[in-house]
Amino acid sequence: MAGPWRNVFRAWSTGCTTVTVCEIVQHCRPMSTTAALLARASWRCAPDNDVQTSSLQQSTPIPFQTFTVFHFRHKPKFLYPTLQCCRQIHSDAKPKDPFSLAQRDLTSLYDDIKKELLVGTELKSLCDYYFDGKGKAIRPMIVVLMARAMNIHSDRDGDLLPGQRAIAMISEMIHTASLVHDDVIDGSDQRRGKRTINEVWGERKAILAGDFILSVASMALARIGNISVVKVLSQVIEDLVRGEFMQLGSKENENERFKHYLEKTFKKTASLIANSCKAVSILVSPDPEVHEIAYQYGRNVGIAFQLVDDVLDFTSGASHLGKPTAADLKLGLATGPVLFACQQFPELHAMIMRRFSSKGDVDRAWQYVLQSDGVQQTRFLAQRYCQEAIRQISLLRPSPEREALIRLTEMVLSRDK
Repeated sequence: MAGPWRNVFRAWSTGCTTVTVCEIVQHCRPMSTTAALLARASWRCAPDNDVQTSSLQQSTPIPFQTFTVFHFRHKPKFLYPTLQCCRQIHSDAKPKDPFSLAQRDLTSLYDDIKKELLVGTELKSLCDYYFDGKGKAIRPMIVVLMARAMNIHSDRDGDLLPGQRAIAMISEMIHTASLVHDDVIDGSDQRRGKRTINEVWGERKAILAGDFILSVASMALARIGNISVVKVLSQVIEDLVRGEFMQLGSKENENERFKHYLEKTFKKTASLIANSCKAVSILVSPDPEVHEIAYQYGRNVGIAFQLVDDVLDFTSGASHLGKPTAADLKLGLATGPVLFACQQFPELHAMIMRRFSSKGDVDRAWQYVLQSDGVQQTRFLAQRYCQEAIRQISLLRPSPEREALIRLTEMVLSRDK
C-alpha cells in the first residue's frame, strides 16, 4: 500500500503543479490520491526526494484553496481585500453566536411546521413526534442566516422574506422525513434519545408518515411560486434517494471507495443544505455568482458536518449522541475513519467488502480505527471543507450574519453530539 501514497507525496513540493481535489472527485480520478491529498496535506517532498513527515499539529497546514478548485460558471466580481487568508482575518473577530442571531426567526419554526402538518388523525401524532423542538435545527438556522446575509449583500434590509422563511421550514421538513425513512431502512430503534417512529408505531405507519411530511413540504414549496426555487429544492429529493441507494452498495475497487463515500455524503447530507442556501439566494438576487457562493458554502459545511458525525460514531458515548455508537459499522457502512484506517490496516478491506457481517468484524474494525489515525485524518478533512466554506461566504458583503456563518464552521468542527 505504500507505493501509491509515496508516489503522491513525491509530487508534492513547492515547484510541483498543484493537483486539485475537485478535479479528482468530479472527474473520477483515483480516490486513493484524493484521500492522500486531503488527509496528508502537511506531508511534503524533501530535496533529496525522500519523503519526510511531520504531525498535523506541528506542521503548517496547506491552505485549502491551494489544492481545491471549485469550478464556477462565472468569475466572481466582488472579492473583498480581506480574503487573502480567511482564518487569519477572522481569528481576532468575535462574531455573534449563530443560534442567538437566528433565534428570532426560529422561535416559532416548529409550531409553524406543526400547523402545516395539521391533520385530525393518528397521523398527526407521528408527524409531530420529531418536531418537538429538541432537534439541533442546524439546517433551518443555516438557511435563516444565509437568507439574511444574502439580503444585506443585495442592498436589502436583513429581514426574511416570507419565501425565505418557508424554505427554512421546508428544509427541516425534508430532513425530518428523511430521518423517518432512514430509521425504517436501518431498523433503528433510537433517535434523539427516544424510541424511533418505526419502533413505536411500526414500519408501515412510519413510511406513510415520512411520505406525508414530504408531501406537505412539496405543497409549501409550490406556494412560494418560484420555478427556479422549486427546481433547486426538488433536486434535494432526488439526491436523497440516490444517496440512499449508494449507501446500500459499496465499491470493490479501493481507489473508487473514497470517491463513492464523499459523493454519498454530499447526496444524503450536504445537498439539502447547499440547495436550501441557493434557494434563499435566488429569491433576492438574479446573479448566478451569488447563487453559487451560497451553494458552495452549504455544500462544504454539509460535508464537514457529516464527516464530524462519522467521527463521533467512534468517539462519543451512546447517551451523549442519543443513538447507539458504532452504528455505522453495525449497518455495514465504511465511513471516513474506516477508509483512512485502511491505509494502516489493509485487513479492513475484506471486512468492508463483506460489510462487517462476519462474527467479530465490528469489534475488530472498531479497534483498527482507534489504533490508526483515521479519526484524526477525518477531522482534518472536515477542517479543510470548513476552510473552503469560510472562503466562499467571505465573498459576500460583511454583515453579522456572514460572521455568524463563519463562526458556525468552528461549531461544526468542535461539536460533540
